[in-house]
Amino acid sequence: MGLFSFLDKERTIAGAGFNRWLVPPAALAIHLCIGMAYGFSVFWLPLSKAIGITESVACAPEMGFMAEIFSTTCDWKISMLGWIFTIFFLFLGLAAWLFGGWLEHAGPRKAGVVSALCWCGGLVISAFGIYSHQIWLMWLGSGVIGGIGLGLGYISPVSTLIKWFPDRRGMATGMAIMGFGGGAMIGAPLADKLMKHFATPTSVGVWETFLALAAIYFVFMIAGALAYRVPANGWKPEGWTPPAKSTNTMVTTRHVHASRVWGIPQFWLIWGVLFLNVSAGIGILGMASPLLQEVFGGRLIGVDLGFNELDAAQKSQIAAIAAGFTGLLSLFNIGGRFAWASCSDFIGRKATYFVFLILGFFLYAAIPSMAHAGQLALFVGFICIILSMYGGGFATVPAYLADLFGTQMVGAIHGRLLTAWAAAGVLGPVLINYIREYQIAHGVPKAQAYDVTMYVLAGLIVVGIVLNAMIRPLADKHFMTDAELAHEKKLAQERDISTVNAARGGSGGSAVASSPLVTAFAWLAVGIPLMFGVWVTLQKASVLFK
Repeated sequence: MGLFSFLDKERTIAGAGFNRWLVPPAALAIHLCIGMAYGFSVFWLPLSKAIGITESVACAPEMGFMAEIFSTTCDWKISMLGWIFTIFFLFLGLAAWLFGGWLEHAGPRKAGVVSALCWCGGLVISAFGIYSHQIWLMWLGSGVIGGIGLGLGYISPVSTLIKWFPDRRGMATGMAIMGFGGGAMIGAPLADKLMKHFATPTSVGVWETFLALAAIYFVFMIAGALAYRVPANGWKPEGWTPPAKSTNTMVTTRHVHASRVWGIPQFWLIWGVLFLNVSAGIGILGMASPLLQEVFGGRLIGVDLGFNELDAAQKSQIAAIAAGFTGLLSLFNIGGRFAWASCSDFIGRKATYFVFLILGFFLYAAIPSMAHAGQLALFVGFICIILSMYGGGFATVPAYLADLFGTQMVGAIHGRLLTAWAAAGVLGPVLINYIREYQIAHGVPKAQAYDVTMYVLAGLIVVGIVLNAMIRPLADKHFMTDAELAHEKKLAQERDISTVNAARGGSGGSAVASSPLVTAFAWLAVGIPLMFGVWVTLQKASVLFK
């Protein structure tokens, strides 16, 4: 028995009496940490003056791009730092795709530990990159290595939660993936406080903050990974009876091998639906602050002036309101992940996506009219609903995949699907930013520069409606045979429930695992930080309503 044998999947199979409600907080512990990827922009401004401390030291005009990368005498541009965000999600998608199959065989505990090593190790490498003022180390550390940690951490609980909650697939994945949306709510204000604490006359406090976050996140992520358990074959929730096969043809009881999904039309239809929904939503998310400021301008503070006509003090006032707006959007992004995914358990995944897409089309198309009419409350409300459906799309899609492709390899299939996220992360912001710049360059007022963008996004949503309508149950030829399934279960180290209980004498620590106190402690460990993030965000959002 090896030194790290406790990480083996067979050592994580739960015995009788294990409380399945211990698994969601374990998943949340990891997702709340890696979700800080959404909040990395809190570092851009301090890092842009890491050399100058009080103000940025510009590089010489004749200095080339490669020279800027290795220079230790001038500050980084925010555009250079922003590449970390792009690299994050590119490698998240690639890692989820490439290592999804390995995760199914290795189990969520091993994947969670590797995720912690990559994410927190990436922060340490980035800290050294900041200390030595080498931005390529940040791209490598947080971007590439951290991005791999993001991918593994993101998909690590999906398959496990779906197997623990066959009666509430959407709710279970919604709980975990909600954490990824909430990570920035906790991490960004925490990072802000840490930077202020570590700041000195010779340091902006960022590299020290990276090391502190790495230590904090490592404890939480390792605790979450070690708390993972997988159900044995034959386990089902007490009192739950699997529905008859004929009740819903969109929910299969068979299983597809992950290696075959590239050739299955339904996979590409869901890929397209997710890609279009995320492209539209991430575009809104990325431009929320300037959108509100440039569209409403002085009306946000009761002054009938356009954005360009405001003085510095007035722009500062509306910037604070826009910060509250982005905070409000993050709450709807998180809440939508849980609410919409839970709703899908009752109305079905396909119907839920139809709600996202059809309602989304009308909201995107109506936003320009709301803006020109000065309807601030409706404008804010519409965008909040859009962001709830953006988050809901992420949280609902794992259950959609499990319904169509079975649960045996849903983690690996979900990993392949996340390449749609990587692609959308490029298209959405680029589409919106370039259309806006083109409009302004051709004399369109800033307050109207987003109109065409909204209509383009509405057009993308129409394509998504068509693709979702085309999704049908899979043909028999795509599913694994009984022999193939048995071989896959063997590779995945799965064991029958009776075998597990016999090997552990019928208990094996189940008294601790089923203790209400242990369950309560696990939920408090993730719930308290999450409530802190919600409270801070609500305080920022309250500016909108003053």
